[in-house]
Amino acid sequence: QVQLVESGGGLVQPGGSLRLSCASSVDIKSIYQLGWYRQGPGNVRRPVATIRNTGGTDYAKSAEGRFTITRDNAKNTVNLQMNSLKPEDTAVYFCNAEVNYTSGNRSYWGQGTQVTVSS
Repeated sequence: QVQLVESGGGLVQPGGSLRLSCASSVDIKSIYQLGWYRQGPGNVRRPVATIRNTGGTDYAKSAEGRFTITRDNAKNTVNLQMNSLKPEDTAVYFCNAEVNYTSGNRSYWGQGTQVTVSS
């Protein structure tokens, strides 16, 4: 069982920055992939950025060049630095962990943190 707790959301003006953090209850070196997803009003949840335990990353096109995902193995956290924020970035951001067990893969989610970009 993996518990994920997000923090760092809030209200920011367009062009501003926010840093989201997600704390894992287990050693993240044992987690194959960590990621950030978002869900805007009336929309489905979509991936924003993911990072594997090898260090490989993937970004949504909307996030490329503006967002950076990192993992801190010492603190068991995964972070999302968001720069040059736009109103369309407004959403609830969720942390995700993909764990490989011998019985199969399992996905875990945090409770979400609200990010609002508005003047």
